[in-house]
Amino acid sequence: MELYLDSANLKEIEEGFKLGFLDGLTTTPTFMQKEGITDIDGTIVRLSKMVPVLQIEALGNTAEEILKEAKRQLNLGLDPARTVFKIPVSLEGVRACKMLRNEGLLVNVHLVYTLQQAYMAMQAGASYVCPLVGRLQDQGHDALALVEQCVDAVDYYGYDTKIMFSSVRNNEHVRNAINIGVHTITVPLKILKSLTENNFTMLGTEQFIRDTRLMTVKVREAVNGVNPLVPSSTPLADAIVKMTEYGFGAITVINTDGSVKGVFTDGDLRRVLGSDGRDVLGKKMDAFKYNTPISIDADLLLNEAAGIFKKTNVDTLLVTSSGKPIGMLDIQDL
Repeated sequence: MELYLDSANLKEIEEGFKLGFLDGLTTTPTFMQKEGITDIDGTIVRLSKMVPVLQIEALGNTAEEILKEAKRQLNLGLDPARTVFKIPVSLEGVRACKMLRNEGLLVNVHLVYTLQQAYMAMQAGASYVCPLVGRLQDQGHDALALVEQCVDAVDYYGYDTKIMFSSVRNNEHVRNAINIGVHTITVPLKILKSLTENNFTMLGTEQFIRDTRLMTVKVREAVNGVNPLVPSSTPLADAIVKMTEYGFGAITVINTDGSVKGVFTDGDLRRVLGSDGRDVLGKKMDAFKYNTPISIDADLLLNEAAGIFKKTNVDTLLVTSSGKPIGMLDIQDL
């Protein structure tokens, strides 16, 4: 199934065709008017150089006027092999379609609302027949049945015509087009960009990324660059301030020789305040007892850190390199 972008917004068109697999662009005078375009010919020429196939309007009250307008547009420098002339369905429109097809030009007969209109376009040799699904549904019609009937007519009678599903309003329309088996669909960029979105896909991708990082990233790469240290001679009140400044729920207490005395956590703070009251704030950090800190070497993988977090139920690990503290790894960093 061919996939077209439906737009006249140059930024949207540039963004859409960066995908690399769109088959072409459909546009309308209404789109151009809404975008504030006044140089229609200049815009058409510019678009023709941006997209593989450009479908543009060829308007006129008679078949001869439509043919003349199509040739005028071709004379702007358009490639006839990459230009499709869109003609609203009418008796003069299908006559113009036949005249253009006789000259080897490509035609999309659009604004189709009935199977009879589609049949006339097919019989005239239209390259594309374009029912407007969204507009038909707005009027309470069974648009999907019409599109399916058009596809069936092409298949049954062997017309060399592609049915284009247009006036796409939502993702469901794209699914409908695929199920019906249309040959072409033209989609606004907003809907096109949402077609790959799915919450379960997003969650699965995030999980894969997390697990890959656990197996490939070293602890030192995940440490945020802050090394929350205080000398053992620091009063507890000052250590609390430093803990807050560092943004950790723990702080590393070091001896005068730079070795680790221990790690003081916010849990320790609650414990000593509960047992000794506010007077404890004046005590120095070397006055407290410390257990051997739960630490990890900076050159180990995050997978190792995840295992330690799970096994110990701590929130923060002391990170060391050659036995010296270089920072802390918070479970949130992981």
